[in-house]
Amino acid sequence: MRFGKKRSATFAAVSLPDLQPEPEVGDGWVRFTQTAGGRTGVPAPRRVSRAPFIQVAAPLAWSTLQLTLHADGRVEPTMVGGSPFPPRHWIYDDSGELIAKTGVIDFKTWYRTAFGAHSPWGDEDSPALVTAVETALEQSLSEQLMKGGAKPDVRKVKAGAELVTQGSAGDELFLLLDGILAVEVDGEAIAEMGPGAMFGERAILEGGLRTATLRAVTTCTVAAAVAEVIERSALQALARGHHREDATT
Repeated sequence: MRFGKKRSATFAAVSLPDLQPEPEVGDGWVRFTQTAGGRTGVPAPRRVSRAPFIQVAAPLAWSTLQLTLHADGRVEPTMVGGSPFPPRHWIYDDSGELIAKTGVIDFKTWYRTAFGAHSPWGDEDSPALVTAVETALEQSLSEQLMKGGAKPDVRKVKAGAELVTQGSAGDELFLLLDGILAVEVDGEAIAEMGPGAMFGERAILEGGLRTATLRAVTTCTVAAAVAEVIERSALQALARGHHREDATT
């Protein structure tokens, strides 16, 4: 933290003890759970929503992971809890490959509520909404969309609202920046998308009509851009990798 041009101070984060409850044992499986985290560094005087209603110490940040080992050799890693901020939790496998991430950032809730007993160290956790990782193609195209010529239109979509409706006309390409969107075909939810997902290309390539309804599961932030910012061949590759509407089983 800087004070003027010449003075600065550094505040170290404070780790809290890892929480490791006794493993759960079932018929042919065993499950391990661990919470790791601590207090973020910079003091943050603020009003909070619970007694004592004033906090000076920084809020807490944490991740709660589970690993289920099956007798047949299957391994199921998952994230079952985590602070809604700092930005996003990233989950890697034992080879260092990113396999999942959380889909929602909520600074206001974190800043006002994540302290003291209101954390796993006080027997209270926050559920984690985990989503699939975007593809390498989506990562590349998202940079083009956000940093290309025309600035994208960034929109908020309230939970429960539709971003697009199946059968409606549409010529925009979308990038989900935060939140979770459900993909619905003929009224049935068939998939969910998380941050980093790019979509809308099928209407552009296949006659201008939306092939699915996209409904916000949580409050979402979406960047919308004209299709011209992405080459048609890249949109075709994106569509081949998606076809979510066909994955009904």
